[in-house]
Amino acid sequence: MSVVEQVPTARRESIAIVGGGASGVLTAFQLLKDPDDALSVTVHEATGVLGRGIAYGTSDSRHLLNVRARHMSAYADVPSDLLDWTVRAGRDPDPLGFLPRTEYAHYLQDTLADVADHRLTISAGRVDDIVPVPGGFEVRTRDRVTTAATVVLAYGNQTPQELTELSGLPGYLANPWDLAAIRALPGDATVVLVGTGLTAIDTVITLLEDEPRRRAVMVSRHGLLPHAHIEQQSTAWVTDVPDGPLTADAMAALVRGQIDAARAHGVDWRNVVDGLRPQTQSVWRRLDLAERRRFLSTYARDWEVRRHRMAPEVAARIRGYRRDGRLAVLDGGVAAADVETAAAVVNCTGPLTDISRSADPLLQALQARGLVAPDPLRLGLDATPEGEVIGADGVVVPGLYAVGPPRKGVLWESTAIPEIRTQAAEVARLVLGAVAAPA
Repeated sequence: MSVVEQVPTARRESIAIVGGGASGVLTAFQLLKDPDDALSVTVHEATGVLGRGIAYGTSDSRHLLNVRARHMSAYADVPSDLLDWTVRAGRDPDPLGFLPRTEYAHYLQDTLADVADHRLTISAGRVDDIVPVPGGFEVRTRDRVTTAATVVLAYGNQTPQELTELSGLPGYLANPWDLAAIRALPGDATVVLVGTGLTAIDTVITLLEDEPRRRAVMVSRHGLLPHAHIEQQSTAWVTDVPDGPLTADAMAALVRGQIDAARAHGVDWRNVVDGLRPQTQSVWRRLDLAERRRFLSTYARDWEVRRHRMAPEVAARIRGYRRDGRLAVLDGGVAAADVETAAAVVNCTGPLTDISRSADPLLQALQARGLVAPDPLRLGLDATPEGEVIGADGVVVPGLYAVGPPRKGVLWESTAIPEIRTQAAEVARLVLGAVAAPA
């Protein structure tokens, strides 16, 4: 009898979470808050260490959150929880501050530990396949096969898409989060960073802070850096989004008009952008597919650099590098930089979203089985707004859910903690409801 044939049938209370970063931890946390003693929650994480993932796995304490501490609680209904944790942990409890990403990983770990008990199992090892079986799924890693009635895909962000035109260069670094490789570069290196977003910002800090003789060149199509946060203003700005059909052009005009109106009242544009955040998912869902494409092609980058901003301390470092001639930021893409003579070229283009182009064995296997499919815009996987995964046949796959970045195509705003914690709670309610339902 094979190993697979010996695997027991899944208990209806058994839940597998694939991914142990923020999305996976917050989902496990929401499930384990339930008092049902029969629940069995297994978090599958390749490294065996929860709470880190790409976003919070950095070892550089100079990499800061880009959201203020008061908005980063694991509890939507207890906004002070992170700040309370900082006090207990002996860290800075400034509600308007930006914590190091490494500290936020510790917070996630401690938050899960508060509810963890015999119902939680942490499985170290990469999940390579998920196979539908009667009563649920087999979850397969290289070393073992387990079963679960429910699976939550919480794999977070993927690594950047391979830059095939550069990958043959001897100094090409495909993974911008490989800080050991960044730190090992020569002390007088000139390095090209392909990308000018938050990934490139963190990378250049590690590169330039460690060695004062290093130089960096950032390149992207538009050459736009993320804007900086400023001192928090107390004035809220709420935009009334009109009823009825929406278009990308009309929304862009509305936002520009609101920024002009706010300026006339002495209110910064950041308040307008932040005031729109609670409505972003609703606006996205009201745009039809053609209008979403219009937004992506015309407005997305301009929105992203305003929506996802740098902490003030980080922005000050970047200004200093540019002032001292150590950092150049160029538009025009890779062609604008001399990649042939650079000591290294680092792929900082940001996470790959098109799962059909992913090299991840799990995503390849799930697509081959028809269990998942790219969303129409290839920003993630296809799912309902509630997080139920839609298979290649266009039908919801019973018992299969997604939380976090994989739902970007459905919700757009799906990569930050305030949205992920809400998704985790909503998926947990669906899962627990199915567990409690009569057989």
